[in-house]
Amino acid sequence: MPSLSKPNYFEISCRYARGVLSGRIPACSLVKKTCERQLDDLDRYGDGKRFIYDAEAGDRICWFIEHLTHVKGELAGQEIKLEPWQVFILHTTFSWKTTEGIRRFRRVYIEVPRGNGKSSLSSGVALFCLCGDREPGAEVYSFATTRDQAKIVFGDAKEMARQNPKLKRAFDLQVLATSLYVPKTNSYFQAKSAEGSTLDGLNTHLAVIDELHAHKTRAVYDVVETSLGKRRNSLMWVITTAGFDTAGICYEVRSFVKQILNKEAQDESQFGIIYGLDEGDDWTSEEALQKANPNWGVSVRPEIITSLQAKAIARPSAANNFKTKHLDVWCSAASSWMDMPAWNLCRRSIALSDFEGFDCYMGLDLGAKNDLTAKVLVFPVEENGRLNYYVFGTYYAPRAALLKSGNSQYDGWETLGYLKVTEGAVTDFNQIEANILEDCSRFRVKSVAYDPWQATQLATRLSDNDVPMVEYRNTVQNMSDPMKWLEALVQDKRLIHEGDPALTWMMGNVVAKRDFKDNVFPRKEVYENKIDGAVALIMALGLCVNEENAGAFQEYEADSEVPFFSW
Repeated sequence: MPSLSKPNYFEISCRYARGVLSGRIPACSLVKKTCERQLDDLDRYGDGKRFIYDAEAGDRICWFIEHLTHVKGELAGQEIKLEPWQVFILHTTFSWKTTEGIRRFRRVYIEVPRGNGKSSLSSGVALFCLCGDREPGAEVYSFATTRDQAKIVFGDAKEMARQNPKLKRAFDLQVLATSLYVPKTNSYFQAKSAEGSTLDGLNTHLAVIDELHAHKTRAVYDVVETSLGKRRNSLMWVITTAGFDTAGICYEVRSFVKQILNKEAQDESQFGIIYGLDEGDDWTSEEALQKANPNWGVSVRPEIITSLQAKAIARPSAANNFKTKHLDVWCSAASSWMDMPAWNLCRRSIALSDFEGFDCYMGLDLGAKNDLTAKVLVFPVEENGRLNYYVFGTYYAPRAALLKSGNSQYDGWETLGYLKVTEGAVTDFNQIEANILEDCSRFRVKSVAYDPWQATQLATRLSDNDVPMVEYRNTVQNMSDPMKWLEALVQDKRLIHEGDPALTWMMGNVVAKRDFKDNVFPRKEVYENKIDGAVALIMALGLCVNEENAGAFQEYEADSEVPFFSW
C-alpha cells in the first residue's frame, strides 16, 4: 500500500531520467532522448517565462492512481504501485503548464511492448481526468476501431471504480452499464468506436486511444484530434505496441515523435516516449528484452518471455511477430522478406540530378488503371573496385484511388514528390510515358523491364520512340535470382537509396514465397500492403545485373539449381 504521506514523485521521475542517461537503467536511444528532453526543459524553462513545472499537478495524478486497485491477475484487489518509468511519464505530461496555467502537452504518444501494463495505466489516467482533473462537464472517451477494443480501457476503469468504494464516495461516482458518471460536475466516461455510430460532435476532455497500430485508417484519429480543440486543457493519450503497418496513422505519429526527439522538428505540445531496441542490438539476447520492456521482472515475466524468444529463434516464421510484440520492432509484414534494419543502413544523402548522363536500367510495374504504378531507376556505378547500385523510385496513382485508400502517408509522399497523383479515377499513362521519355533524355537508359500484362499499349508507344523496352514476365524463374541478389546487395551495403519512404514501406511489405527448390517470388500478405516499387526494383536489378555483371552473379549463384534468367 502507498504510505499516508505522498512519495516525492518529482524526485522519482528525475531519478529515473538520470538513471536512463547514465546507463544504470537499460533503455534505447529514443527513451534516452525523451529523458534528456525533460531534464533540459527543466533547465531551459526554469525562469517560468514560457512554461512552468507544476510538480503538484504531477503529484496529484500519481497519488490518485496509486489509490486505485489492480483488477486482473495475481495482483487483483491490491493497490497499484507505479513503477519509476510510469511516474516519469505521468509527472512529466501532467506537470508542465503554460504561464496561463494551460496544459502544455496536449498529445501523448507512448509505445511500449505487450505486457507492460499500458491498458491499466490508461484506465487510471481516464479515471483521474473524469474525477480529479477539475474539469467541469468532462467528456472522457476510450476510442478504437471496434467496440471490443474500445471496451478494454473502459472495462478496466469500470472495474477499478466498482472495487473502490472510497473513490465512488469521494466523487459521487456512479457506475452505469455503458458509462461512468459524476453528477456533481456532469462528467462521464464512455467507450467509443467507429462501428455503427458517428464520432462527430464530441467535446472531448480526454481521448484515450489504445493500440493505435491496429487502426487501418486515420479516420478515428483525425476526428478525435479535431474534437480536442474545444477545451483549454484537452488531452489525447495514445498508448500502443509496435505493429506491421508502416503506412498507417500510428507509424506516422511515431515518425513525428522521433523527429521531435531527434530535434528535426519542434512541437512543444507533443510528448512521446518509445521503448524498443537500437540498431545493431541482438534481439536474441536477454539484454534486449530488458532494454525494451520497462516492466521487466514486474508484469513482464522473464521465464515466459524468454521461452517465447527461444521459440522465435527456433522458428524464423515466428520471429517478426515476437520482435514486434515483445521488442517493439516495426516489421512491415509479419513475415517480411527484407532485413529492414539492413535496408535502412543503405540510405545515403543522394539526388537523382547527380546521375545526369549515367547508364541506368528501369523497372516498370504497371498496376490496374485505378491502382498504384511504380517506376524505379537503377544506376550501376563502379566505386573503389566494386559496383554499387543507386536506386530512385517514382510512383503514380489516380486521386480517386487515394481517397479510398487507408494509407495515411500518401499525402506526405505526394508532397515530397515521390508520388505523382493524377486527377480522376484512372492513372494517366500519358504522364508516365512523358516521364519515361524525359528520363531517356537525361540518362543513358539501357533497357526498361516491363510485364506485358497491363502494359502492352504503353510499351508499343515507347518502343516507337526508340525506348529500349524489354518484356519481363513476373515468373518465379525471372524473379527468384534478382531477389536473392538484391538481398545480398543490401547486406553488403552495395544497394544505395535516398531513404524513399514509399519504397521503404513497399520493401517491408514483401513476403517471399518459396518453392521446394528454394526459388523465391515476391508476395504481399494483404491487398493494402503494396509491393509495386519493390517488384519494379527487382525487375530493373534483374536487367542490370544480367547485362552488366552476369559473370559475377553466376559465380555468386554457382550452386543454384535455377538458370540465371530464362525469359
